[in-house]
Amino acid sequence: MSAAQQHAQQLLDYIDASPSPWHAVQSSRKKLDAHGFSELVEGHVWDIKPNGRYYVIRDGSSIIAFTVGAEDLASEGFKLIGAHTDSPGLRIKPKPDIQEESFHRIAVEVYGSPILATLTDRDLSLAGRVHLRREKAIDAKLIHFKKPLLRLPNLAIHMNSTVNIDGLKLHKQTELPLLLAINNAPIGEQNKLIDLLANTLDVSPDAIAAWELHVCDTQAGSLYGADDEFYTNSQLDNLASCHAALSAFLSDSALNAGHFNVCAFFDHEEIGSNSHKGADGSFLPDVLERIADGLSLSDEDYKRALANSFMISADMAHAYQPNFPNAYEPNHKIIVNQGPVIKVNANIRYASNSASQARFIQLCEQAGVPYQQYSHRTDLGCGTTIGPISSSNLGISTVDVGCPMWAMHSIRESAGVLDHDYITRTFLHFFSTANT
Repeated sequence: MSAAQQHAQQLLDYIDASPSPWHAVQSSRKKLDAHGFSELVEGHVWDIKPNGRYYVIRDGSSIIAFTVGAEDLASEGFKLIGAHTDSPGLRIKPKPDIQEESFHRIAVEVYGSPILATLTDRDLSLAGRVHLRREKAIDAKLIHFKKPLLRLPNLAIHMNSTVNIDGLKLHKQTELPLLLAINNAPIGEQNKLIDLLANTLDVSPDAIAAWELHVCDTQAGSLYGADDEFYTNSQLDNLASCHAALSAFLSDSALNAGHFNVCAFFDHEEIGSNSHKGADGSFLPDVLERIADGLSLSDEDYKRALANSFMISADMAHAYQPNFPNAYEPNHKIIVNQGPVIKVNANIRYASNSASQARFIQLCEQAGVPYQQYSHRTDLGCGTTIGPISSSNLGISTVDVGCPMWAMHSIRESAGVLDHDYITRTFLHFFSTANT
């Protein structure tokens, strides 16, 4: 197995251990702990020391890690990479039990914009967090059912004869509830999901106060292709970017470079980032301000630090799929395994401008990495990222980049092994060299 394939397998292992945003933060936290990072709690006084390594978690599913540089922060600025921990899919409703016709189904709500048809006929399960009533407090526990627990059986073609012509269309209210069990108890006397949660957490059903549960796939990620040149898993958008950024951030050369390096991974990007822990909230500004305060910077010097900073917004990009050539801008066909993508949009759906593009191109060239440039078809709606949000909130020059991938927002996405290695190498060069 090549070094690039080994790195891709490490990504797949990271994703398999991270079936929800809360688990993704815990997976990242374990890596940070192993490299000598200390947790700072927002409600406590911070004692930031020279050359320190720290991370901050907000509400379990957003995390910001940073190193304290050896140089003057006002002159050097921050070197930031931002990504997101959430992925589109299905979330379990607060009162999910549907008991009828001898079946026990679970009601769900659509989170973000998943390709719903990809959820059918798969071995699904649940992951997330549960809040428990304790005698004097509320306690949060992570939970992950690794066995197949739920299913969304498709309708046979004999009853939907035009499915291969018109495509599979699922009514969000009536056709998405997931099959959990045969209901052997009288109607209204069984709450199968709460029983499952209580048994797994070893608590009484009455102790369960609330939950945030994400429907997840149970199939592990894998390499594929004639030469294992591709990889596939759920949540590549955007845990692949988190893993690449964190791998570079925790490399010896980055940790020993003496820079103010920052990794910021946010929840809620897929639904607009407008929350207290999303990129449009106060989390990143709060942390950067407290770093400056901890180093006794004046307001003037903090503003200088922001002006001298640079941010890479890392989110996956749309790879060219040759079966659907009309979906792509003719001169901007992004090819898998040919390098990270610089994303550009005239309406600032991406934060890139010519200055930030040129800077990232220079990073790629210095790292010996190929790069590509992407623009969406003019007659199709363009997605967005945390880039424009963070850039506008902080005034930091920002570029939007990502690895090419297929089937974005499917429960089974795929991408190229070389690209994950390429972008990690570029991030490593970014973290290891001085701002210019």
